[in-house]
Amino acid sequence: MSGDVRERILDSIAGHRTVIISRHTRPDGDAVGSTLGLAAALRLSFPDKRILLDNADRADYLAFLGDETSSPSDGDYSGALVIVLDTATEARISGDRFRRGDMLVKIDHHPNLEPYGDINWVEDGRSSTCEMIADLCLSFPGVLKLDRRAASCLYTGMVTDSGRFRYREVSPGTLRTAAALLEFGVDTERLFAELYSESFQVLRFRAELTRRIRLTPAGVAWIKITSAFREKRGISLEEASNTVGIMDAIRGSLIWLVFVENGDGSIRVRLRSRFVEVERLAAAYGGGGHACACGATVHSVGEQKALLADADALLAGFKKEHPELF
Repeated sequence: MSGDVRERILDSIAGHRTVIISRHTRPDGDAVGSTLGLAAALRLSFPDKRILLDNADRADYLAFLGDETSSPSDGDYSGALVIVLDTATEARISGDRFRRGDMLVKIDHHPNLEPYGDINWVEDGRSSTCEMIADLCLSFPGVLKLDRRAASCLYTGMVTDSGRFRYREVSPGTLRTAAALLEFGVDTERLFAELYSESFQVLRFRAELTRRIRLTPAGVAWIKITSAFREKRGISLEEASNTVGIMDAIRGSLIWLVFVENGDGSIRVRLRSRFVEVERLAAAYGGGGHACACGATVHSVGEQKALLADADALLAGFKKEHPELF
């Protein structure tokens, strides 16, 4: 079935002179990598087509992947094919013009809770949307071309969304696809240096946060980052949110969360887990994502406490059912 969907997408690309690519807000490595990787592949494969990006925000830490400044006008949408990447729901699409084109395609690896568009290619067992775009290109090598730049963008998204190929969605096919991208000359040394090296300022901030880690009775690890604390240390919202990983090595703590105050009064939540599926928990608080890596939003200290209580109950139940893991 996915082969038929890929052919339909390829026919749609071939049949439109203008292709506009979008993704989700607050983009991560997979969103940016798939956006830039697909755009690079299409520009290389169809030099006569207009390939445009329509994204309302950026991720500064991924700026090394290249320029994203092309932005379509309202008139560019007339007769255009619109492809939305890595976005499960319409509410998370970056920008509000995605339905103004001639045709809409959804390509995503999150659970297909909200199908939208004329063509839906969704495989929630994939490690990343970048893996799917790479698969699309590698499946039609006579039509879709890759070069070092396109492969580097797609490989970046595969690395970041798979936790450096550690998460449960990583399959033998994932690694074969990654190997095929490396054949195009991806500079992995530079890529990993860009992704995982940190400024001294951020490193000190992370060190301070380790003293602020708290545990619920069942062992859920969590941190609250207030706007005042973050701003005093010159840390961006994205840098603060990315600190969720400092709790992933705590023995017995299979769920960890970071709460980051936004400027509008809401609180952004990053949820991560090992073994325990937390996607439904995130969905109960206006979020979603993957089984063990999600985002959500709460709007008060009361909601924050409720989320922590629910996470604690989830982990307590899991530990009771799986004593062999402890």
